[in-house]
Amino acid sequence: MFPHRLTDSRAYDIASAMLDGFNRHYRLFSETNRVAKQRFEQADWHGQQRAQRERIEFYDTRVEEAVERLQREFDTAHLSDDTWQQVKLHYIGLLVDHHQPELAETFFNSVTTKILHHSYFRNDFLFVRPAVSTEYIENDEPAALPTYRAYYPTRETLRETLLRIVDNFQLKLEFEDLGRDIDCVMVELRRQVGDQVRLRANFQIQVLSSMFYRNKGGYIIGKIVNGFAETPFALPVLHGLDGRLVIDAALFSEDDLLMLFSFARAYFMVDMEVPSAYVQFLRSLMPRKPRNEIYSALGLQKQGKNNFYRDFLYHLRHSSDKFGIAPGIKGMVMLVFDLPSFPYVFKVIKDFYPPQKDTTRELIKSKYLLVKTHDRVGRMADTLEYTSVAFPRSRISDELVAELQHFCPSQIEIDGESLVIRHVYIERRMIPLNIYLQDATPAQLEHAVIEYGNAIKDLVAANIFPGDMLWKNFGVTRHGKVVFYDYDEIEYITDCNFRRVPTPRNEEEEMSGEIWYTVGPKDVFPETFAPFLLGNDAVREVFMAQHADLLDAAFWQAHKERIKAGHVYDVFPYEASKRFAHHRATAP
Repeated sequence: MFPHRLTDSRAYDIASAMLDGFNRHYRLFSETNRVAKQRFEQADWHGQQRAQRERIEFYDTRVEEAVERLQREFDTAHLSDDTWQQVKLHYIGLLVDHHQPELAETFFNSVTTKILHHSYFRNDFLFVRPAVSTEYIENDEPAALPTYRAYYPTRETLRETLLRIVDNFQLKLEFEDLGRDIDCVMVELRRQVGDQVRLRANFQIQVLSSMFYRNKGGYIIGKIVNGFAETPFALPVLHGLDGRLVIDAALFSEDDLLMLFSFARAYFMVDMEVPSAYVQFLRSLMPRKPRNEIYSALGLQKQGKNNFYRDFLYHLRHSSDKFGIAPGIKGMVMLVFDLPSFPYVFKVIKDFYPPQKDTTRELIKSKYLLVKTHDRVGRMADTLEYTSVAFPRSRISDELVAELQHFCPSQIEIDGESLVIRHVYIERRMIPLNIYLQDATPAQLEHAVIEYGNAIKDLVAANIFPGDMLWKNFGVTRHGKVVFYDYDEIEYITDCNFRRVPTPRNEEEEMSGEIWYTVGPKDVFPETFAPFLLGNDAVREVFMAQHADLLDAAFWQAHKERIKAGHVYDVFPYEASKRFAHHRATAP
C-alpha cells in the first residue's frame, strides 16, 4: 500500500536524480540515432554497425551510473520500504508531461532492483504495470517534428506527392534517378491497390517523420489511408553502384513489414522524441506483431524485455497448461523447455557438458552477447535474457523439474510455491528444421533446404560461421524463413581457417578410420559437412543443385578474405524478386 502522506524530504530528490539518469540515457541514445543519417549519407557502414553494437551497452552503463550516484548521495541501500514508495510516487508525478514515461518507468525498475538486490518479481515498489499513460503523447515544442506527416494527393498529383515525400527527408546525397524510381513505386502501388480504385474523401498518405536506418539501408515507413482501407508501405533507400541513392523496392503488405521488423534482424536507428507514438503507428501497420518486439526493433530492447515480461505474467494468469521439456533433440549445453500455449521457448545453460563440448558457462554467455550485438541479417533469433525469474511450481511438470535438478542445479531454487531460475534465455518458438523435414511435402522440403543454404550464406555475409550446422540447430518461422538459434559454437568467419582435407600420402592414411592430418583449433573442413547433412537422398539432390559451394573451402575462404579487406555485403530484408529490375541488373 502507498502511504497517505509524503513525509520523507529525501524522496523527491531521489526521484529527480533517478529521472536525471534516465534523461541522460535517452539524450545519448537519441544523439546516436540522429547521427545514423549522416553515417548513411557518408556510406560509413562499419561506423553504422559499430554504433548499433555500442548503443546496446548504453542502457546498462547509465543504470550503473545512476546506481552509483544514488548510493553516494543518498545512501539508498538503507532506505526504508516506506521511503521507496514515496520515491515512486514523486517519480510518477515527474512523468506526467514526460515524452518517454514508459521508458523512464523501466529505468526506475532497473535502478531500484540493482540497489535493493530484490528479485524483479517480488518488489512491491516497481512499475509492474504502467502508471503513466502513453496515449496521445506528442512533442508540442514549436520547432519539433510531429510523429508523422500526412499528405493529401489526388489521383493526378499522386506521383508528385511521392516525390515530395522522399524530398522532405532532405538526404544530402542526390538520387541516381528519383523520377524513375517513383515510377516503379507507382507501378507497385497500382498493382497493390488497383488503378481504378476510387479515392475516398479521406485519402491520404501518412509517413513517419524519421527514416529508419540499419546497416546499409534507410527506410521510409508509412501507410496509405483510403476510406476504411489502410495499406502499409516501406521504401528502402540504398546507395547505388556509383554512390548516388536509389529506391530499391516498394513493400506494400503487412508480411513485408513483418519481415523488415523481424526478431531475427538487428535493431533500427530512429530519431524519435515520442517512442510510444512510433510504436502505436507501427502497430497499425503490423497488428499481429507484439508491442514488445516493436520496442526492441526500435533499439529499445530493455523496454521490449519489460513489456514481454508483463505479457508473460498476463498469459500465466489466463492459462492453465504446464511447462515441459521442448520437443526435438535435446541440446548438449542448453536445457530447453516451453509452455505449449505460449509461442516462446526458455533456455537454461547446463552445469556440465559432454566431453566433446569444450566450453564454459561464461563462454556460452559471450556467444549469446555476440549475437545480440551483431547484425543478425534475418537469420539469427534475438534472445531475451533474464535473471531470477520465478515460475509457479504447480505449473511445471515433474519431468521438467527432475531435468532442471539434474542438469542445472546451480541455476534453480525452490522458494515456497515458486521455482526460481537464476539465468534464462527466452526466444521465439520455431519448428526445428529436422522435425520440419520429416513431415514436409516434396515442395516444402525443396523450399526448406534452399532456405537452409541461403541462411548459411547470409550468415557468411555477416561474418558468422555457425559452427554446428546440423539441421536441428535451425528453425522454420511462420513465414517459412529458416533461422539459426544454437549459438554456443559460433565464430567470426575471419577467425576461422577453411581448409581442404589433405590428399592421403599412402594407403594406410587412405584406409585409416581416424583423422590422420593435423587439425588446429579454428580449422574448418567444409567437405566434411556432407556426411552429417546429406544422408537423405531428396535433401542431397536439392542441396547439391543449389548449395554445393558450401562444401568447398574456396567459397568460405573467398568470403573471409573479402570481409577482411573491409567489404560489407548486402543482405536484403525482402525477397530478391521485390527489388526493382534495373537495380537487380546492376547489383554487385
